[in-house]
Amino acid sequence: MATKKKAAGLTVKLVKSPIGSKQDQIATVEALGLHKVGDTKTQPDNAATRGKVQKVSHLVKIIEG
Repeated sequence: MATKKKAAGLTVKLVKSPIGSKQDQIATVEALGLHKVGDTKTQPDNAATRGKVQKVSHLVKIIEG
């Protein structure tokens, strides 16, 4: 029986609204695919994604699992 491997990635959750943040931070949140507070998306685990998460670390949370 074939087993499916789970794709390695980062699951990012928007925990704070980007309203009132700088325009580039709002664009970064949208680039991560997050729109509403509570949204979660799985992104590839690479340097570009980690840089985006670091830029808006006060707005998002990385979910382990």
